[in-house]
Amino acid sequence: MTAIRAAQAITPSTALGELITGNKRFVYGNPQYGHNVTQAAATAGGQQPHSVVLGCIDSRVPLEAIFDQPFGSICVARSGAHVLDRSLVGSVEFAVSALGVSLALVVGHKRCGAVTATVDAIRSDDRPGGDVGYLVEEIAAAVDGVDLDDPAATDQVIRAHVIRTTERLRESPALATAVAEGRIDVVGAIYDLDTGWVEFLNRKD
Repeated sequence: MTAIRAAQAITPSTALGELITGNKRFVYGNPQYGHNVTQAAATAGGQQPHSVVLGCIDSRVPLEAIFDQPFGSICVARSGAHVLDRSLVGSVEFAVSALGVSLALVVGHKRCGAVTATVDAIRSDDRPGGDVGYLVEEIAAAVDGVDLDDPAATDQVIRAHVIRTTERLRESPALATAVAEGRIDVVGAIYDLDTGWVEFLNRKD
């Protein structure tokens, strides 16, 4: 743990800057990194990631690609609409405590199918059962205060759900101290499927 922290000199704002700059390279068609086996081999002996990125399972949102990050630079955890459960929170906590990441980034995206299904289920009062129902119930908390008759309701819920996820991570007992001490930051973002741009919601700088 001490060795990881000693090697990990990057600050939360620097980690966020790496992702912002990488997203610009991605959008402008000038990526520096790709799926190259030599890069994979170069990091096989160890890793020093600067961020853990929590995103949706949507196949159109490849998180390593949209931030143009090389092997070993970010840890990725995914679930439908980045819904948190114990395994995902534990994964983020592990990335912070064992791998020394400086940033936890929550990435939602436009036209999210899970959020759309949740809004539709609430509008129709017909909620699915089983584990899909669990996803809907977890996302439904972000609907509070949103006018479902508004054509932009789904976009509003996507944004509210990202903010809610970041707040829940910040309040996690294992992360709250690190956040308070400035050792890590938790930031929300929304990916635009059409343009490739990532909007960062609650940056400090």
